[in-house]
Amino acid sequence: MQLPAEAVTATVLIEVVRISALPTMRDVPYPGTAIAHWAGSEAAAALTLIESLPGSEQHRCGFSPGWSIRAYNDSLDLALFEAAFYFTCHEVRMHGTAVPPALAKQFFDPGALQAQTLLSLFRTAAP
Repeated sequence: MQLPAEAVTATVLIEVVRISALPTMRDVPYPGTAIAHWAGSEAAAALTLIESLPGSEQHRCGFSPGWSIRAYNDSLDLALFEAAFYFTCHEVRMHGTAVPPALAKQFFDPGALQAQTLLSLFRTAAP
């Protein structure tokens, strides 16, 4: 999977969100509860893991993601990007100031070890 390279380099904090609904407007954060914050090497490892997700074919289903990450730079005001993961549809949707249109929608293999590891990290972070 491809993340916006400059945003990855600038990321100092990742907020993990358990999504509770779809946004009511385009390009706004997914509603949900922030369940964890990853910084430093933990954030870098998560981004490396996400970038290693192998691609997949598009699957037809309604997009209803369960998890997202929001990446922040050291100002911590607006997210550089948010990536919402829907493991059933093999799809990631990203938005934010650092996301070019070509990266906004991508597909990944949810059965791959990297995807299962990411899902496990999300689930472990949940209270």
